[in-house]
Amino acid sequence: MNEAYKDLPLIDNAAKGRFEMTVDGHMAIIEYAQKGDVIFLTHTEVPSALEGKGVGAAIVEKALSFIEDNNYKLVPYCPFVVSYLKRHPEWKRVLRDANSLEE
Repeated sequence: MNEAYKDLPLIDNAAKGRFEMTVDGHMAIIEYAQKGDVIFLTHTEVPSALEGKGVGAAIVEKALSFIEDNNYKLVPYCPFVVSYLKRHPEWKRVLRDANSLEE
């Protein structure tokens, strides 16, 4: 993760069903649904002003840490999250089904 984003808080906005992270006045989000101890990440959105700066990767990593820290399991529906997990297989540990990323 880009060092510039390490100290930025990840907000769990449960009322809107999304994680939020504000960078330079712009909000990046990951939408989710939760059922019991399973979190389904459904959509990642990074404002165009922040594209290409590592914000997407940072918010995904923070969301994965949140999932792990709270003993949840992940089902990734968002293509960006799936792509991140394929590049960072160490995060397979949070998947509900560790084989779900196999092609």
